[in-house]
Amino acid sequence: MEGGISRAYGHLIGSVRKNLYSAPAIIRALDFTGRTFDGRRIMSRKDNEKKETKPRKTEETSIGREIWEYVKMIAIVVAVVVFVEQVIVINARIPSPSMENTIMTGDQIFGNRLAYVKSDPQRYDIVIFYYPDDEKQKFIKRVIGLPGETVTIRDGKVYINDSTEPLRDDFCPETPVGDFGPYEVPEGCYFMLGDNRNVSKDSRYWLNPYVEKDKIIGKAFLRYWPLNKISLIE
Repeated sequence: MEGGISRAYGHLIGSVRKNLYSAPAIIRALDFTGRTFDGRRIMSRKDNEKKETKPRKTEETSIGREIWEYVKMIAIVVAVVVFVEQVIVINARIPSPSMENTIMTGDQIFGNRLAYVKSDPQRYDIVIFYYPDDEKQKFIKRVIGLPGETVTIRDGKVYINDSTEPLRDDFCPETPVGDFGPYEVPEGCYFMLGDNRNVSKDSRYWLNPYVEKDKIIGKAFLRYWPLNKISLIE
């Protein structure tokens, strides 16, 4: 009986050994480098984590590129707006009633900076300029006296040189009053009046009554605010 068990046991051990040696592809031992004896690498947990993080890095790169595109777009828009406002148009808000009723207090307007690049201001143009007594301030008035002219105001009516016919004042909200002048406008300069002449502080009251051409910033051409009063300025 014992001999039979021994023989059976020996037969079983021999069979197992035979299978082990005949199937090396099924059971392989690992060396300390983490490689199989046939040279193929076994994926560790760390390797799996690295593999899983690759899509995450790609996603972060995509988001970064998208943010950069938005930043570039905003920078371009800002550059265009600054260029337009500094070179082509001036944006102004009217703070006083001196130009009523043509332009009302609180109106916001655009002025054309290029209007006088190749031409000179004309009588009745409404212009934005640096205030002669304090060039940190910008004013808006109507051109009345041209270079070389003599301007005289009698009973609120404006006369040019020796003319007996006053200039038109149909844009004034009420009948102008007062006597001023005469003013002899220097070459290259302009005499300015507000449309609301009875309240306007203009060339009649300034220490430096005349505005040089190169101090004129632009010609007012459009009221864009309030929206229900959008219109060209004349």
